[in-house]
Amino acid sequence: MIQNYEGRKRVIIENVVPQLECGAYPAKRTPSEPCTVEATIFADGHDVIQAKLLYRHSSKRQWQAQRMHPLGNDRWQASFTPDREGEWEYTIQGWIDHYQSWLHGLIRKFEANQDIGVELQIGAQLLEEAQGRLPEKEARRLGKILQQYQATADAAAAVSLAQFPELVELMYRSHEKNGDIKQYEKTLKLQVERERARFSAWYEFFPRSAAAEPGKHGTFRDCIRLLPRIAEMGFDVIYFPPIHPIGEKNRKGKNNALTAEPGDVGSPWAIGSRLGGHKSIHPDLGTDEDFRELVEQARQHGIEIALDYALQCAPDHPYVQEHPQWFKWRPDGTVQYAENPPKKYQDVLPFNFENDDWQNLWQELKTIFDYWIARGVKIFRVDNPHTKPLPFWEWVIRAIQKKNPEVLFLAEAFTKPRVMERLAKVGFTQSYTYFTWRVSKEDLEQYARDLTQTEAREYFRPNFWPNTPDILPPHLSQGGDNAHLSRLILAATMSSNWGMYGPVYEFGLNQPMPTKEEYVNNEKYQLHHWDWNRKTRISEAITRINQIRRENEALQYTHNIVLGETDNAHLFAFAKKAPQGNNIVLVVVNLDHRWKQGGWVKVPLQQLGLPTQLQYQVRDLLSGHTYNWQNEWNYVELEPSHMPAHVLRLELPDSP
Repeated sequence: MIQNYEGRKRVIIENVVPQLECGAYPAKRTPSEPCTVEATIFADGHDVIQAKLLYRHSSKRQWQAQRMHPLGNDRWQASFTPDREGEWEYTIQGWIDHYQSWLHGLIRKFEANQDIGVELQIGAQLLEEAQGRLPEKEARRLGKILQQYQATADAAAAVSLAQFPELVELMYRSHEKNGDIKQYEKTLKLQVERERARFSAWYEFFPRSAAAEPGKHGTFRDCIRLLPRIAEMGFDVIYFPPIHPIGEKNRKGKNNALTAEPGDVGSPWAIGSRLGGHKSIHPDLGTDEDFRELVEQARQHGIEIALDYALQCAPDHPYVQEHPQWFKWRPDGTVQYAENPPKKYQDVLPFNFENDDWQNLWQELKTIFDYWIARGVKIFRVDNPHTKPLPFWEWVIRAIQKKNPEVLFLAEAFTKPRVMERLAKVGFTQSYTYFTWRVSKEDLEQYARDLTQTEAREYFRPNFWPNTPDILPPHLSQGGDNAHLSRLILAATMSSNWGMYGPVYEFGLNQPMPTKEEYVNNEKYQLHHWDWNRKTRISEAITRINQIRRENEALQYTHNIVLGETDNAHLFAFAKKAPQGNNIVLVVVNLDHRWKQGGWVKVPLQQLGLPTQLQYQVRDLLSGHTYNWQNEWNYVELEPSHMPAHVLRLELPDSP
């Protein structure tokens, strides 16, 4: 039917980005982080098109607007910068600018020495019509210009007046009440989370190994004692493995032995026993009051406590007796434990999310979040979310953030790319990545492109970890301290969010299990006593790199990576520029953990908005040395036994 068409609205708006799954999911930003919106906008014929980006916080009724500018080939762009957390909305309007279309034709005819008498009359009509669409004050001003225009007898003067900037601006503003404006069919969403979603440094350790004396079980009070050390190293998030009672049935022994010996403490991920479940604290760690004190003391050091949220139960977890329908039972009457063939986890039972009582299961699992949020926890590292239904995560994260928008979620998912991407889309704030296994120059370059030059940049916030309690990659076990240094520098500079499992990392411990990429005498299954006062070459580098990150805004973003070229396959280089200002950092890493490597590095000056012919200084923020460089190509040498990387700040001639 003809009523289904908006006949006067000739502009077409399509291919709007960012737009995830046809608008089903929001893009992500933090306050003060620009959101650049692009769209294909065109119409029939040769009329001039105008377009603007509309945006607002979802709590506001009034839209704000930014004019869009053409990029070429019918592609348009504009940006806005959210100034507060929460959900934002944006859309696009486009229309035919009849005044600019008329003006364009008028100028062409005038320059061709054609008669423009009728065209000038058409212009007067356009001005008269625009008066009725402007507020009173602006309408009066336009009326005065119209009188001057109509009183002008000279064609050249009339053409000049028609191009008067104030007149052009008034005619642009008159479009507001124009019935020909086409609005994009969707209102798209932008999720704006607090700054720590974008910029953070995580430190993981086992609180039960925090005791000052050998042979003792660590407590939350012991953890409080360690806060100054971790704060001094520059970390702002401490992540604890599960702090709950550990199952006694089928408890694993040291190094994942099937049979536990007397005194074996078991894996914290085997959650629950007769002492309680996910809302209980292991009694050897302390009390609820102790935990609250730890959270408060951490806050005073600028640190947040992140808890592990692991949806699994030990066989003696209270849920197993109270809600047997939430688990899978085998024909022989035994409950199905977790398996990842050939791996078996006899001490862990997965939830059966396909049971008939799934709604009550979902509600109960949400209350676990609620319980710890009430105790001051605002960050959760979620264990293996890819093995639980994606609809559950979408529901529970939305429900939590509706009431507590400050809560952040890190997805610990090393799985298929599409699943990892979907977890980020449905709400996870940050995500573990494949960085741990990206080692060569080619792999690092391609992975940087995947994360920063594709749609993933709009929703996937990577968190780079060089190690975890489960993962000791070969380059760390074989490359020693040099490899530990290069990997931490890569993690902390490529990604604005990074983390590490300590103190084994800063101590350079790297003995693997035979035939496995994991630590021998794994802390997952036994207590360790650490000399927490020990300083190492690696810990000093960690402290310095975290300080550099705080002092250089360019390193507080991930998606601003600009790859540089090198003539040596062992040298990997990239630059970052702060969204605002001239803070530019160039990172060059020697990927050879044994030998000194040298070569020519191309600084991507053009991509950074700088002239390619330039004399400037670079200051190595790790060593403090300065070098005089010029133009794009410059020579570097890196000795891994000294320091396998340069973190260079460009000090431009006009910089203070």
